[in-house]
Amino acid sequence: MRNLADREIDRLEVERTLANPEFVVPDDPARQIFMRRYFDGVLQQEMLLRVIVEDAADEMVIVTIYKTSQFERYLRGSIP
Repeated sequence: MRNLADREIDRLEVERTLANPEFVVPDDPARQIFMRRYFDGVLQQEMLLRVIVEDAADEMVIVTIYKTSQFERYLRGSIP
């Protein structure tokens, strides 16, 4: 989980997203996208954290992590 400070993402938020995702979306055959809404203290607004994970033999490998305010784009069809 390198470069989290550069992206102003709290490691605890990443851990919470992986442990208790609000949404999990399949991507490539071996990838999943874990997503969770949270309040970002730096930006002072609600954000969506997206953690892209690839399944390896005995572990999950984080491919990338980013936050976005574009809820509609990424949650289209997921929110009632």
